[in-house]
Amino acid sequence: MKPIFVPSLLALSVMIAIAGCSSWAQSNHREDTAQPIRCAPGSKLDIVKIEAFTGMKGVEKNGEYKITVPQNDLNVVVDGFKIIPPMGLGSWAAFTPCGDSAMVMGDIILSETDVKPVQQEVIRQGFAITAIHNHFARNRPNVLYMHIDRTAGIETLSKGVKAIFGKVAEVRGQDPKSAKADSVVNTLDIPALDAILGHKGEMSKGVYKYTIGRPDIRLTEHGIQVSSFMGFNTWAAWQGTPENAAVAGDFTMLENEVSPVIKALVEHGIEVVAVHNHMVHETPKVFFLHYWGTGNAAQLAKGLKAALDQTGREIKH
Repeated sequence: MKPIFVPSLLALSVMIAIAGCSSWAQSNHREDTAQPIRCAPGSKLDIVKIEAFTGMKGVEKNGEYKITVPQNDLNVVVDGFKIIPPMGLGSWAAFTPCGDSAMVMGDIILSETDVKPVQQEVIRQGFAITAIHNHFARNRPNVLYMHIDRTAGIETLSKGVKAIFGKVAEVRGQDPKSAKADSVVNTLDIPALDAILGHKGEMSKGVYKYTIGRPDIRLTEHGIQVSSFMGFNTWAAWQGTPENAAVAGDFTMLENEVSPVIKALVEHGIEVVAVHNHMVHETPKVFFLHYWGTGNAAQLAKGLKAALDQTGREIKH
């Protein structure tokens, strides 16, 4: 008769522990994992559900959907120039499809008193905070920008976005977009700016804004592709007169572009006010830079063009 193997009490304990950990890991899978997520081809967002669960209307582009909340209630001034939503004062949350779920990335604008309660709400809703930073120096009042992301089902994401925007309104005592929208003076020579920069922009409330993508880079976050519409872009927003203009914006850069871009901007009299990340699990690693410039519009545009020429050089030569 063959002997019957009886595992020891210690071995049984180890086996049970391993099985339990495996079961726990499967049932408690973190949606913000760094492991790449594979999205089925042809995935589509259910925009009707997003609008129903958020109670908010957005804009659809190339199968993605973005909700923007202009911060009309924040009377921000920098060096005598009023900063209005088209100048970089609009909170947003954008959805991109991934199989039967989606990824949301967003940028939430906060006053100093908003920071703590809104952060707590973001975490309560299961979103990750991936960056907190400034866009300006000498801005009064002070405002901060908080980037968020999460991958989950449409209902979960939509209700989370609603709760986060709702917390901002609760803390401030009003919906930010309910305040009267303002405009600024713009008598700039737009054709001349277009010619210098080699791009065309869009006018809104007196702000002329360029949005420039990076088609040379296939950027992913958690393995999901991030488009220009989802915030992966360089932009420049203008107001003022030919002799007294203001430009604010953001550069997106690969690591070897950071130093040359900063050098070009500073040498042309444009302030670099922030260098930071927007994402955590992105591939390849990218950096974002915020700048602010005032003075002669043509000279500022030449400075921006010099900095732009330091990006995407691999596909230009």
